[in-house]
Amino acid sequence: MTDTKAQANIYQSAMDHLSLIDEDWARLIALVGSCTHRPAPARAPYEALIRAVAYQQLHARAADAIIARFLRMYPLHHFPDPNQILTTAFDDFRACGFSARKIDTIRSIAEGALSGLVPPRDIANRMPDDELIARLIELPGVGRWTVEMLLIYTLERIDVMPADDFGVREGYRFLKSLNAVPGRKELENVGLLCSPYRTVAAWYLWRVPSLPGYTKK
Repeated sequence: MTDTKAQANIYQSAMDHLSLIDEDWARLIALVGSCTHRPAPARAPYEALIRAVAYQQLHARAADAIIARFLRMYPLHHFPDPNQILTTAFDDFRACGFSARKIDTIRSIAEGALSGLVPPRDIANRMPDDELIARLIELPGVGRWTVEMLLIYTLERIDVMPADDFGVREGYRFLKSLNAVPGRKELENVGLLCSPYRTVAAWYLWRVPSLPGYTKK
C-alpha cells in the first residue's frame, strides 16, 4: 500500500466504514479529520521488531532518545545488521537506556534474523497475520503487541487491532464514556465491527488524547 493515491482511497473507505458504526465513531472521525497514518515499509522486519522493543512500556520521546543513542554507536548512524548487534557489548546497550531484559530480547531478535526465525521482508509479506504472530512470539520478550506493531508499521497491514495497547483501550474508554479501561476481549469484539479497517480504527483511538475535552481517569 505504498502508492499514495491507493493509500488515500483505502483510508477514505475506512473512514466511511467506521463512521457508519455509530454516532460516537462518526463524531471521533469528524473531530480528528482525515487519517494520516504513515507506515515505514522500508524497514526490515528484524529492525522493526527491535524498534518496537525499544518502545515497549515507554513514552515515545523516551524511546526516541534511546534509539538515537543506539544508532550513534554504529557507522554513519545506520541501523546495525544482526552480526553487529551480537558483537555489541552489554554495557554499551545499557548506556543507551535499554533494560537488561530488552537487551536479551534484542539479541534474540538478531539471532532469529540469522537463523531464519525472523523472516526477511519478502517472506513476511506472504505470511498471514496469525501465522507471523505465532512464529515471532517464540522469541523471548516478544509478545503479541510487538508483532502487531510490525504488522501495522512495516508490513502495512490494514486490519490489525492491537487490543493489548493501552492507548487504544484508553481511547475506546473515552469514546464510549466508560468508567474503566476495557479489556482485551472487549477490544477484540470492537475490532470485529471495525474490520476490515482495524488498523485505521486503532489510529483514530490513538488520537483521542489530543482531542478537546479529553480527560484521563
